[in-house]
Amino acid sequence: MVLERVELFKHKEPLFFLTLALFVLSYSLLIEYQNYKKLTRFDSFIVDATVLKQYEKTKNSRTYQVLKLKTADSLVFYTGAKKSFEDVLHQRLTLEIYPKKVSFYDYLTTFYAYSKVRTIYKEETQKQKLNTSVASEHQNPDIANIYQALFSATPLNYSLVKIFSNLGVSHLLAISGFHLGVLSAILFFLVKPIYNFAHNRYFPYRNSKTDIFIFVAFVLLLYLNFLDSPASLLRAFVMLVVGFVLYDRGIKIISMQTLLLTIILILALFPRLFFSLGFWLSISGVFYIFLFLIHFKHIHKVWQFLLVPIFVYITMLPLSLVIFSNFSIYHPLSIVWTSLFTIFYPLSIVLHLVGFGGLFDTVLESLISLGEHGQSVEIGYIWLIIYAFISLVSIYSKRFVWLTLFVSLSFFIYAIYHIT
Repeated sequence: MVLERVELFKHKEPLFFLTLALFVLSYSLLIEYQNYKKLTRFDSFIVDATVLKQYEKTKNSRTYQVLKLKTADSLVFYTGAKKSFEDVLHQRLTLEIYPKKVSFYDYLTTFYAYSKVRTIYKEETQKQKLNTSVASEHQNPDIANIYQALFSATPLNYSLVKIFSNLGVSHLLAISGFHLGVLSAILFFLVKPIYNFAHNRYFPYRNSKTDIFIFVAFVLLLYLNFLDSPASLLRAFVMLVVGFVLYDRGIKIISMQTLLLTIILILALFPRLFFSLGFWLSISGVFYIFLFLIHFKHIHKVWQFLLVPIFVYITMLPLSLVIFSNFSIYHPLSIVWTSLFTIFYPLSIVLHLVGFGGLFDTVLESLISLGEHGQSVEIGYIWLIIYAFISLVSIYSKRFVWLTLFVSLSFFIYAIYHIT
């Protein structure tokens, strides 16, 4: 007899959970507001930050450099520098910034502040050492940048962002739940035989799945901290932990309640993520995976495995077009690239560890050349609102799932027609 897993919430539990989440959110916002008041208390403030992006910009016939920086507290802001300012990409700086006009909303999102660079730290951080090691295995700096994005969450340069958006594979270059799942599986299969050896001899009474999960989660937490907690990876990590806790207690994991619980929990603890586009795109991807698995749970597992990437591609396309507008004739091939990435990602990690990281450079250079000829497909935001409404109703009605697919396919046909 197979025991059926139960729903997460039944009667009064949602009210208790929401009250608790509201309390946590209020406390998190209070801490953020105290930090904001510290930042804006005086005319200037000294911060240590790492340079995420550095590029030239011309405005009103004046050319200067823009620096995008992130502090250890995940505060993200922009500042300017002279055109002749040295290359400090990925380096740690100490700056005196002038944030007097920064509002609390700006503080929670991103803001621009005038600044003076006080110190440029020349010694490499651990993340820079990893990036240097990765770059040493490639002659093409664009290829090195791709692997740095995959292994250390280093931002891609602007041209690569546009190229991969044209190809519809931007989600593969942003470390998220997919990458976390692969890393979890690798760790699990590496640790399991060693743990089982000790488990059978010294502590057979312990729950081996729980012990291995705690170890894997701890290693992933260290990796998350090393990468400065990117939004998509943070969402995936919290969902991994929540999913295991629910699984361990016999509660359904593939459930919109689970997804909603994770969203509320993350936003209560990290309210700044409410303004993160990457966070909401990551949530959207999981939403459409769950939508498929809930409404088509009775079809064979093999068909589920084959159809999920196609369903997610089609249903995410309207969001991609409205927000980014980039499309090319090779965009639909992202379904194939996404499936192949399941093999490529762990293999590329192993190849870099043994010194053969450049094995796929020629393939990646060909892929880059395919994405250089995309076009812009402009679609109004009103369509995004309509599409989001239909998608949410489809949680309760399979007819609306078909309507969601019909609207998505209409977007797809329009995009193909627009570029041909």
